[in-house]
Amino acid sequence: MLDDASRRSAFPSLETMTYLNTAAEGIPPLVVRDALNQYFSDKQLGMDGRDRHFAELQAARERVSTLYGLAADEIAICSCSSEAYNLAALALQLQPGDEVVINDLDFPAGATPWLQPSCPAEARVWRSRDGVLDLADLRSLLTPRTRLVTVSLVSFYNGFRLPLPAVAELVRRHSEALLAVDVTQALGRIPLDLAGADLIVSSTHKWILASHGGGLVGVPRSRERDWTVPAGGWFHLENAFGPRRFEAAVSKPGAAGFAVGMPNFPAVYAIRAALDYLDGVGIDAIDRAARPLVEACLAGLVQLKVDLLTPRDLSAVAGILAFRHPDADRIHRALQAENIHVMSHAGRLRVALHGYNRHSDVERFLSVLSACL
Repeated sequence: MLDDASRRSAFPSLETMTYLNTAAEGIPPLVVRDALNQYFSDKQLGMDGRDRHFAELQAARERVSTLYGLAADEIAICSCSSEAYNLAALALQLQPGDEVVINDLDFPAGATPWLQPSCPAEARVWRSRDGVLDLADLRSLLTPRTRLVTVSLVSFYNGFRLPLPAVAELVRRHSEALLAVDVTQALGRIPLDLAGADLIVSSTHKWILASHGGGLVGVPRSRERDWTVPAGGWFHLENAFGPRRFEAAVSKPGAAGFAVGMPNFPAVYAIRAALDYLDGVGIDAIDRAARPLVEACLAGLVQLKVDLLTPRDLSAVAGILAFRHPDADRIHRALQAENIHVMSHAGRLRVALHGYNRHSDVERFLSVLSACL
C-alpha cells in the first residue's frame, strides 16, 4: 500500500485510474477477495461451516476492539451504520421533554433517527461556522434535559476533524448526556483516541477497505445498561430458545444487543481480512504517508478559484477535502473524462486521500481541475 510494488500487488485496479473517492467507496485489497472466496468455501460445508463463520466473527471483533480501544466483548457487528443508529434510538427510549444534539456536518444516519415524527425528543442542531463546529456553540445547547450528543469524528461533508477529547469533556461537565461518535470517515485512515465515547459506530466499505454490509458497534462496558436494545430477533437475546421463549424476550446489554440476527458472514470475512491487512501496514504509517498528500492538495485548492469548505488548518482535517463551485457538474464530468474519481453532489466536490494514493494523484487532479476553472 505504501510503496509502488505493494500497491500494484494489492490494488491492481489503481494502476488504471486516479482514485480520490475513498470517503464514498474504498478499494479493497485482493486479500478481501480471497476472504470472500473463503466464505463461499466454508458455506459449502453447510452447518459444518458454522464454526468457521463464528471464528471469523470473533477474530473481526478482536480487530475492531483494538482500533476502538475496547475489549472484544464490547464490540458487535450489525448490517450498517444506519441500522446501528436506529437500534440506538430504540435503546434510549426517549420521552417527551428529552433533547438530542445533532449537527449540520453529520451524515444522515446519525442525525435522522431523532428527526422522525415518532421520536418524542427535541432535536437541537449544533450548527457549524465556516466549516467548523465551535465548542462554545455546543455548550449553549447542553441542558439537564440533554440525553444524547451525536457527532462524527471526521465529517463526510467537508472533512472537519472534531476535537473529540474536548467535546467529551464538555458534555460530561455540563450534562448527563451520552456521547455517540461515528468514526466511519476516520477508521483505517488515522489513529483513534475514543476515550469518552459511549457509543462508537462505523461503516465498513470506506477507509477500512472491506465490503458493504457491516456496521461496527462499540459500547464500553460501563455504559452497557444505557444501550440495551429492546428489539425482536434471536442472536442478541439472553435465551432465545429457552422454555419461556414465548413469554418474555430479554436483550443482552451493550454492544451484544446491536447484533439482532444472523451475522452477515460474507461481510465479516471481508472485515477481518481488511483489518488484518491494515494492521500489517499500520494506521500510523498510513497517516504519515497520506498527510503530506492532504497538505499538498489543500495548498493547491487554496490557490485556485474554488469555495473551500474544508478548514484550512491542517490539524482540523484528516483525509477529506471539499469545495464548492458553480460549475461543479461540468468539472466533475471533465475529471471523469480523465479517469479521475472524486465525489460530486449538489455543487460540492469532495476529494479523499488514503494510503494507496500518491503525489502523482494529487498533481494530476490539481492540473486537470486548474484547466477546468
